[in-house]
Amino acid sequence: MPDNRNWRKPSLARCIAQGITALVFSTGVYATPGSGEVYDVLIRGGTVYDGSGQPAFRADVAIEDDKVAAIGDLVEAKAKRVIDASGKAVSPGFINTLSWGVKSLIIDGRAISDVTQGITLEVFGEGHSMGPLNDNTREELAAAFEIVDPPWTTLGGYLEFLEARGVSPNIASFIGATTPRVYVLGQGNIKPNTEQLHAMQELVREAMREGALGVASALIYTPGSFAETDELVALATAAAEFNGLYASHIRGEGETLFESVDELITIARKARIPAEIYHLKAAHPEVWARFPELIEKIETARANGLRITADMYPYAAGSTGLDAIFPPWVREGGYEAWVKRLQDPAIRLRIKEEVSQPSQDWENMYAAVGPEKILLVGFRNPQLRLYAGKTLAAVAKEMNLGPEETAMKLVVEDGSRVGAVYFTQSEDVVRQVAVLPWVSFCTDTETVAAEGETLDNSIHPRGYGTFPRVLGRFVRDEGLMPLEEAIRKATALPAENLKIRQRGRLETGYFADVLVFDPAAIVDHATFESPHQYSTGVQHVFINGVEVIRDGSHTGATPGRVVRGPGWIGWNEE
Repeated sequence: MPDNRNWRKPSLARCIAQGITALVFSTGVYATPGSGEVYDVLIRGGTVYDGSGQPAFRADVAIEDDKVAAIGDLVEAKAKRVIDASGKAVSPGFINTLSWGVKSLIIDGRAISDVTQGITLEVFGEGHSMGPLNDNTREELAAAFEIVDPPWTTLGGYLEFLEARGVSPNIASFIGATTPRVYVLGQGNIKPNTEQLHAMQELVREAMREGALGVASALIYTPGSFAETDELVALATAAAEFNGLYASHIRGEGETLFESVDELITIARKARIPAEIYHLKAAHPEVWARFPELIEKIETARANGLRITADMYPYAAGSTGLDAIFPPWVREGGYEAWVKRLQDPAIRLRIKEEVSQPSQDWENMYAAVGPEKILLVGFRNPQLRLYAGKTLAAVAKEMNLGPEETAMKLVVEDGSRVGAVYFTQSEDVVRQVAVLPWVSFCTDTETVAAEGETLDNSIHPRGYGTFPRVLGRFVRDEGLMPLEEAIRKATALPAENLKIRQRGRLETGYFADVLVFDPAAIVDHATFESPHQYSTGVQHVFINGVEVIRDGSHTGATPGRVVRGPGWIGWNEE
């Protein structure tokens, strides 16, 4: 069993309260506000995990309109819909701290892959966000997401568009740090002058006023990788004016992991802002054994007054595009410029040489793992989808080309960066991360439905199984942490980090994002070989009081709302 010292101990008051609750349930003399009331929904007899991390307790939960109306012994209460939750867990909905559902939710607002896991809030914005838009950022949307002529111009406008269109989960977003850079500077490797940097800061401020949660960078991808530390400090400082958060896919997760975390800590200190590390990991065999040193570095920063947190997905493989194996100079200027360079034989020869060599100047994931551990999963070109689910090495053999040449050919012929899974991590390190008390969870992928054209491509299994994998495998099967702690890390912890009001806990007056699941049966079925499989064990999901999952199946309901950060003018009144 793991060391329990990092788990939060129940307060004396809470222990007393739990004892009283147990006593009154056993004696039958407990009277609570709401007895005799008629509610919209009554969840009876469940074991309540309220998100605090404190021990669970048996109680009834009542929902009225979009709020939790009462929690306790509601024996005399009635409701239009009654759910028997005996033997089941009742908890707040899970917060997906890093989602890429920005386009997929436009196409299909049901988010079945996520709500079947218990996710009730999707958070966007790693590096790129869906606003603000000008000619530069519209061009980027078209290239990266195939979104042409979007009917919004601002980040807030995008979120409102999605809500009006109808989505099942709630939605929120950072402003991506790359977005104001592209808006002002374009795709080039350009250092902003004072005037340009001020313009970028003002774009961050405007997004914060619209409800952005903060500013978020992605520093291994061009053109975001061209941003120097001082630029990031300036953007984070603008977000800090509105009590926001700085989040980052740090500059290196492999050989330069320690230096990259140092940069994030520097930004947090200089900008006076809380900071979150996106999908914390050690993505190179040479740093696996040193991971406890990294934890110590972060813990020291926290002890010195910096609020440094992180999120993670519970798999020993990450997923991104084949652009992650190309040096930044070849990707400068965007996809079209990248492909144009790939037409030059001399440049192709240079790329082949650089890709095959480790580098301290950029995150070379090819050199870290080799083509046998790069799994191709996502193609735009239907003629290339026969390669989905095969390794780069296997496809290179079929094409009778070298792996580096194969990667270049696929990027050109697919019209995209080509989705890939990289097996760069250690299962032991994954478990070390999972139990850290300041780490929450994310899928880091799009929302999907296991039907239609989706099945023609592969996907990382985290898109279907992240949260059930934590609760089933890590909690129930391996005993890495108590269930109440895992639920806190999936609910109240990210809500506190993101400064989200009235969500993340089961409390009277909070929005009714509520789950009923079976701790003994919750399980992820998706695998790398067969990823398009929904998790099971989550039986009921309510979002803003509306039942989205009933008896394990999607109801078709789309009650999701925009969730805004503390810079929004109406934040205090929400």
